[in-house]
Amino acid sequence: MTVYRTLDSPLGELLLVGEESATAKGGTALSSLTVPGQKNGAVVKDDWVEDADAFAEITAQLRSYFDGRLTHFDIEYAGSGSEFQQRVWKALEAIPYGSTLTYGDVAARIGASKAAVRAAGTAIGANPLLVVRPCHRVISANGALTGYAGGLERKRQLLDLEGLRQTA
Repeated sequence: MTVYRTLDSPLGELLLVGEESATAKGGTALSSLTVPGQKNGAVVKDDWVEDADAFAEITAQLRSYFDGRLTHFDIEYAGSGSEFQQRVWKALEAIPYGSTLTYGDVAARIGASKAAVRAAGTAIGANPLLVVRPCHRVISANGALTGYAGGLERKRQLLDLEGLRQTA
């Protein structure tokens, strides 16, 4: 069963979507985290069930992150992507709090050629789990902020929260 809730945050109202899971802390595996106005973000469907309690553990972790007390999420994810997307997304999850990588760095970490940097960028852009799968920590080779589905201002907010002042 697909469940959802909304959550106020410094980024605006987040939409959390998940699936019941016997193995996830709190019983819900997160399948989407969407910010307002997000490119290709999730939209509530008629057959989804609103259940704030199902997201208690995830909500607690998000609040701790936004309060500056949490630097690594321990959340089970549901959903799918291509094998290539999954490799890229795993690389995103390995970027430490307060650090950035370039798109080229991400491609290299998954063993892709330099020609695959654009494909890695596309996979990063398809990440359905903004904030918790930290695609905001990926920047261009010249250090500029580029390509965040939630908007560059939110990317800047998240990097600022993590102590990485960005001027571009």
